[in-house]
Amino acid sequence: MKKNFPLQAEGKNADRVLEAVKHEVRKYFKRERNRAVPAGADFWDFDCKVGQTEDTAEVVRVGSVIEALDAAAKSGAASVYVEILSKHGVRVLKAPADEAVESHDGDLNPQ
Repeated sequence: MKKNFPLQAEGKNADRVLEAVKHEVRKYFKRERNRAVPAGADFWDFDCKVGQTEDTAEVVRVGSVIEALDAAAKSGAASVYVEILSKHGVRVLKAPADEAVESHDGDLNPQ
């Protein structure tokens, strides 16, 4: 999704317009996450940008998109540009804990 949302509409409360934008963004995330994941992928990931224009949009994390929309509305912007591109993601397993912790001291785990 690459879209420029107006934050001010004549005859409408600015807070309700912002809530409508947030609803559309959340709905897009939900719709994309419900699509079938391609073979070899574990989940859907997203590349997100938010800013006043396409040129000034900054990269933000998925969890920070709504906060970025709030910040744009508080700054008094007339519109906000939102870019959300879905991509498949693969889970990365964490490295196992060191074995040295277990052999540190025999008195820690008496049996």
